[in-house]
Amino acid sequence: MSDTAAGLLQIGLLVALLAAVYRPLGGYMARVYTSEKDSRVERGTYRLLGVDSKADQTWAVYARSIIAFSAISMILLYLIQRLQSHLPLSLGLPNVEQGLAFNTAASFVANTNWQSYSPEVTMGHLVQFAGLAVQNFLSAAVGITVAVALIRGFSRSRTERLGNFWVDLTRTVIRVLLPIAVLGGLVLVAMGVVQNLSGGHEVASVVGQSQTLPGGPVASQEIIKELGNNGGGFYNANSGHPFENPNGLSNLFEIFLMLVIPVALTRTFGLMVKDKRQGYAILGVMATLWTAFTFAATIFEVNGAGTATRAAGAAMEGKETRFGEWASTLFTSTTTGTSTGAVNAAHDSYTPLGGGTALFHMMLGEVTPGGVGAGLYGMLVLAVLAVFVAGLMVGRTPEYLRKKITAREMKLVSLYILTTPSLILIGSAVAMGLETARASIFNTGSPHGFSEVLYAFTSAGNNNGSAFGGLSANVPFYNTALGLVMLLSRFLPIVLVLALAGSFARQQPVPVNEGTLPTHKALFVTMLVGVVVIVTGLTYFPALTLGPLAEGL
Repeated sequence: MSDTAAGLLQIGLLVALLAAVYRPLGGYMARVYTSEKDSRVERGTYRLLGVDSKADQTWAVYARSIIAFSAISMILLYLIQRLQSHLPLSLGLPNVEQGLAFNTAASFVANTNWQSYSPEVTMGHLVQFAGLAVQNFLSAAVGITVAVALIRGFSRSRTERLGNFWVDLTRTVIRVLLPIAVLGGLVLVAMGVVQNLSGGHEVASVVGQSQTLPGGPVASQEIIKELGNNGGGFYNANSGHPFENPNGLSNLFEIFLMLVIPVALTRTFGLMVKDKRQGYAILGVMATLWTAFTFAATIFEVNGAGTATRAAGAAMEGKETRFGEWASTLFTSTTTGTSTGAVNAAHDSYTPLGGGTALFHMMLGEVTPGGVGAGLYGMLVLAVLAVFVAGLMVGRTPEYLRKKITAREMKLVSLYILTTPSLILIGSAVAMGLETARASIFNTGSPHGFSEVLYAFTSAGNNNGSAFGGLSANVPFYNTALGLVMLLSRFLPIVLVLALAGSFARQQPVPVNEGTLPTHKALFVTMLVGVVVIVTGLTYFPALTLGPLAEGL
């Protein structure tokens, strides 16, 4: 079977799998967040935390709870790394250096999982499974809770209450992430993913030299890395490593894991606002953009660029022969569209326009379908913007889901849209202006060198975590700058989204009339696709012309 036929077959099977779980998983999550009943384990958790599960929070209290919880998580993760040599299962590895420990703690708490280190020679098993893997669950759960709070903002009226963060967090971990992770982890082990506490095995290489093959609790971290759209791998090669991703079947399963919750959340949204058509419309926008970027990246890679790749018949540099071009670009478009950051190929080795497509895909804000929770609330903010633009065209007060969009809501939407690009572009500009930062660029004096820096800050700003390999980021400047960008671009938008949810929740729904824009039809889907692309293009086009476009053309 040709690589093209195999690629199309994989895409078809992926869509079929997602369609099969869309209704049951989306409906299940809607019941999770609307149920009044707590399980025995949940009640025990609330008593331990001192939480009244029946007490709803205002948006400000909800936001403070998220910030406090994330701050404590970051401190604990930092300390675990700094005390690694004194902990069990450290494998004799030293404490993680303070700058790298800060960057890693910020990265995993912000659901970015940027790794400017080789995990298998930097982190012991305890840090990996009790620090990084645990935070993979918690940071993913935080994103889902924010999306749920925004949905409640649309569905509730004449109230300032958005639910209880601690209840939403506990239910997300116990009822959603853990059950899928346990089952999916067993599937990964059955497919050949490593799961043990071995410090490594000495083997003889083909040239007669001794080599250590490191083991570890890989499958248990791999499952939540993909399911929670985290992306941080157990090995430096990430999902290109055969111990993390052994074959084509595991590759397809991992792609499915990255997409399943963001896709199903659109049905949860439709059910919670009592209009399933709204969920289908949002899914339609996400699917349209994801499909376009998947095929664009594939076309650029299959056609290659330059004499060498055309003579070879394929642009296979940096790609695994186990997967080929189609499975590699399918993985790439999924990971850059879901804020996952896992990679099964070296993005730095992609053709200029293929790598540029992955970069631009992240710049959309990773809403196609985006990270767990983050993709949905990001797309809903853009939907509010699209409705506002439509209102300007016809001279009417815009409304979305029977809630008026006033000056207050648009200020919050504008700040949300401007925050991440500002952090990315300012960070990239500072890096290019400092000699110490430029010294970390291997491809100095070329458009690709700038692309590497722009990709790093785009990945950090959009909580992705993937990287171009030609940038040595484990230096004081990048550890600090990228860590700050990850934290600010994660939590400032969260606060703005919760403020927007609170503003909508206080309103009284307005009746639908003949002048109301239908937000569940193809016209609105098309308009929202245009808004996403145009806003991103106008924001980043000048920077893209200096990097991947200059290199590709």
